[in-house]
Order: sequence, then C-alpha cells, then structure tokens
Amino acid sequence: MYQKFQATQLFTGTELLEDQLVLITTKDGTVEGIVGIEDAGDDIQSFEGILTPGFINAHCHLELSHMKDMIPAHTGLQEFVKQIVSLRKVEPAAIEDAIVAAEKEMLANGIVAVGDISNTLDTLAQKAKHNLAYYTFVELYDLDPTRAQDKIMAGLENQKAFEENCIRASLVPHAPYSVTNHLWKLLSEHFGSHTISLHNQETPDENDFFKTKTGSFLGMYERTKVNLDFFEATGLSSLQSVLPIFKNAAASILVHNSFTDAADIAAVKNQMPNTFWCLCPNANQYIEQTMPPIELLRSNGAHIIVGTDSYASNWSLNIVDELKTIQKHLPNIPLDEMLTWSTMNGARALQMEKHLGSFETGKKPGVVIIENVMGENNLSNAVSRRII
Repeated sequence: MYQKFQATQLFTGTELLEDQLVLITTKDGTVEGIVGIEDAGDDIQSFEGILTPGFINAHCHLELSHMKDMIPAHTGLQEFVKQIVSLRKVEPAAIEDAIVAAEKEMLANGIVAVGDISNTLDTLAQKAKHNLAYYTFVELYDLDPTRAQDKIMAGLENQKAFEENCIRASLVPHAPYSVTNHLWKLLSEHFGSHTISLHNQETPDENDFFKTKTGSFLGMYERTKVNLDFFEATGLSSLQSVLPIFKNAAASILVHNSFTDAADIAAVKNQMPNTFWCLCPNANQYIEQTMPPIELLRSNGAHIIVGTDSYASNWSLNIVDELKTIQKHLPNIPLDEMLTWSTMNGARALQMEKHLGSFETGKKPGVVIIENVMGENNLSNAVSRRII
C-alpha cells in the first residue's frame, strides 16, 4: 500500500520545487518516487506548506535536558560551563524523564536523527529504543596529562555500551581548551572511520588563550585548580593549534564557530576537506548573544549543518526555530539552502545519507510538513510536524 503527499512546495533534500508534484512512499515511509499530480492517482493527502525530508539535529546534549530553564540566558560561556557542572547532580529519575520528553519533542517537530554529545550513559536506555537515529559522540576532557589513559579507558567502556545497543558511537574531544596534548594523541588513535565532533571557538578568550596564554581562561583554570605549567602558547588560534592532530579524523563536525575567521576556514578547507560547520544560533544567542560567521562560511564554500545544542542553552529543540533565527539575522539566504543544511548535509555529516536526508527512491528519511510559511518563504510564524 502506498501513501501519497502533496503540498504547496516540495523540498527534495537539495532542491525546493513548486510544481504540482506528489511524493509517494510505502506504508513504512520508504520513498517510491516523486511524480506529477496528473500521474499520482487518487488518495493524495494535500497540505499547505513545504514537504521536506526529516531534519538532522547535528548537535545536541540530550543528557542535559533536565536543565531546561535552569541557567539564565546571556551568562557568557565560562559562567555557563560552571553552572552545567553544578547542575549535573540530580536524581536519575528526573534526568530520565527529561530525556524522554526532549526526544518526544524532537520526534514531533520533524527531527529524525541526532548527533548527540554524551559524557555519561544517561541517554543509553532511551536511545536503545531507536525512536530516532543517533550518532553518539562520547566526549572526553581533562587538563591533567597524567589522567589521559584513564579517560580513554572510561570512554571506551561507554562507547562499547552504546555500540552493543546498535548505536553508533565515537570518542571525541570536548574542545581545544579542555584536552591535553597527551589526551589528543590517545584520542586520535581511535578516530578511525568515525565522524569526530569538536566544540569550536565559542568565545574570543579561547583564541587568546592559545595565541598568547592570556585572558579570562587563566582565571577559570585557576578556580578549578588546574596547573597549566604544561601548556605553551602556540601563537595560533585554538582551531589551528589542534589541526595537526584533529585533521586525522575521517570526517569532522565543528560546533558553534562564533569566533572563527577566514584564516581558520582556509586552514580547515586545506587540511580537513570532509569537515562540516555546525550552526547552533539559538544557543549562541542564549549564552553569548552572538551569531556565527554564516556569510563568511558561505562565501568560502563551507559545508554547513544545523544543531539545537541542549535544553541547558536553548528554548526549544527544533530545527525550524534555528532557521528562524538565521533568517531573522540574514533574510537573504535562500530557504532551499538552509533546508539542505538541515537535511542532506546533516545526514552526510553523521554518515547516514544512505537512508536519510533526501527523498531519493529507497530511502526512509521521514516526511515533515512546515506550515504557516508566509510569502517569500518567511519562516517567522512557521511550525513543523512529522507526518511519517
């Protein structure tokens, strides 16, 4: 039995079409093809809005869902990180309930796959239900070089637990400023064919620390009693400082990128061509009241994807809400380009393009309708919901 869907516009995963076209799927959502309405026959479900493949949330922290509304907006990165640490210690049942609710929200608004940061196994039970496709980034950090091997061993145990439940997982570094050279080296030995995620340049202080070993990061380390005798300034940005090791990843996702410049983008393009730049604009607004350099990334041909970050740093877990914020600041970006970031590009970044990201025959990407789209594809009042 087939299902047939027609809407005002149809986005294929790479192209926004306005002809009278019908998407045909099997009952389980496997794409059969796209045909003209005159060839589709009867029983067509019609919608006002845009039909699109399911969204790929390329960056999330599902395990932090219980922190919704707990951290005030606009605190700045360092205060935000400090509060994250203090708010982790809550009852396991509260964490579990929040994870279930957050996943339910993502499912309802059209997200079909998530690149999810995990420091714990708190999300394992829910991910094992396979309601969404997950690529779990088992995140490691430590600024004590003597503990690097212990961190790797603990990370491998978590990775094994996810993989035993058929959840793809990789060991990844948290950020350039939170991983020692020794831990970087050990991590790189496990990159293999995986996609590797990295929080990148969320604050100008991150670059100052690497370039000259100055700035407010010194105070942060002092408060946490980290001895920085081992660290030497590189004279380079944080991103360029870690590229010699990071470039060994088969594919990479750079997240946030608020203070990335043209030299950084050029270096990555030269040394890591299979890199995806993840935009989380609502989290940038929530924490630092900044926006990533989207036009700079676009003008340099960067592969862009979209994430929501966590409920600790966002008002929703909704890709359309992220696109609204981008459109508010940069209204001239074509909608089909942003939708490509949110579907096909995201699927490629998470190595899920065989099944997700576009309405190609044989794929099962989910079917989503974006409603309340105003003239000239204005998303300011738009809402999304998953059909199948």
